[in-house]
Amino acid sequence: MTSSTGAAGNDLRLYLQSARDALLWKLDGLSEYDVRRPMTPTGTNLLGLVKHVAGVELGYLGDTFGRPSGEAMPWLADAAETNGDMWATAEESRDFITGLYRRAWAHADATIEALPLDTIGRVPWWPDGKDELTLHHAVVRVVADTQRHAGQADVLRELMDGAAGMSETDTSLPSHDPAWWAAYRDRLERVAREA
Repeated sequence: MTSSTGAAGNDLRLYLQSARDALLWKLDGLSEYDVRRPMTPTGTNLLGLVKHVAGVELGYLGDTFGRPSGEAMPWLADAAETNGDMWATAEESRDFITGLYRRAWAHADATIEALPLDTIGRVPWWPDGKDELTLHHAVVRVVADTQRHAGQADVLRELMDGAAGMSETDTSLPSHDPAWWAAYRDRLERVAREA
């Protein structure tokens, strides 16, 4: 059995790790309130996004391939509160959630390292007969989900304090000058009104 550490596996892990790092960076420097506060009408919040992706990784890149992590995640049980994976309780500290996420990604990386990308897994929460997928498919799914949530986190953080971009050292933004951004935004507002 050959692991998925070839070029395709390395690419998938690179993009997955990039999204993981960006998502956790969005928590840096914020208060407990700010990492938890609902920023949208549907309650989207930074720490909840991290909690959600931890469960996604443990499910798709662990349980699906017969590699359970042993992590207790009562918020994913059948009797759990609806949407319980999208927010952290007062008892679930930031350190607990981020630690869970780091353990989840170590477990997921071990699965990616150990198995070929064409390994077939069974998703426990999908319907019988439609529950099979390859490790490649599962990793792509997790990369897409994590990138999506990292993008949401980027917008939430920008709304809080203006911090934006992929990381503190690589914002991928064309300018760091607040005056430039104010003029840019004003221009876009004018164009939107003219349209």
